[in-house]
Amino acid sequence: MKITNPARSPGRRKHDVLSRLEQETDIWVATADGAGLPCLVPLWFVWHADAVWLSTRITSATGRNLRDGGRARLAFGDTGDVVLLDGEVTVFSPADVPEPAAEALRAKTGWDPRGDSPSYAFFRIRPHAVQAWHGEHELRGRHVMRDGVWAA
Repeated sequence: MKITNPARSPGRRKHDVLSRLEQETDIWVATADGAGLPCLVPLWFVWHADAVWLSTRITSATGRNLRDGGRARLAFGDTGDVVLLDGEVTVFSPADVPEPAAEALRAKTGWDPRGDSPSYAFFRIRPHAVQAWHGEHELRGRHVMRDGVWAA
């Protein structure tokens, strides 16, 4: 592949990341258990109040890993437009999830886990690091967030 476009500025990359967080419906969720066994699944999500909100069964491998490990790596599926988010996880029961977050997920996906099985939990992932790049020429400057602060 021949690279013909210049590398994006940090501000443009941040804009593009936030656009994907608003527009995409699915995000890859990578977790690991206490022994380091990895788990990778796509889940519906919503970007709300500067965090990714998602829901899955607390009894699933992903639910247990999110609850017990407290960390996750999130990614979008297109390898030509890489976005990686590393964040800290907070778990909410259906009764304790903030109403605006649950409603934002319902509005975006059409699904409200609060009316589903009681084994569902909500997970807020606040990013502390974000990387974004479109090919090798954008590897330099790919860190658009560090320690929870946007680069631009």
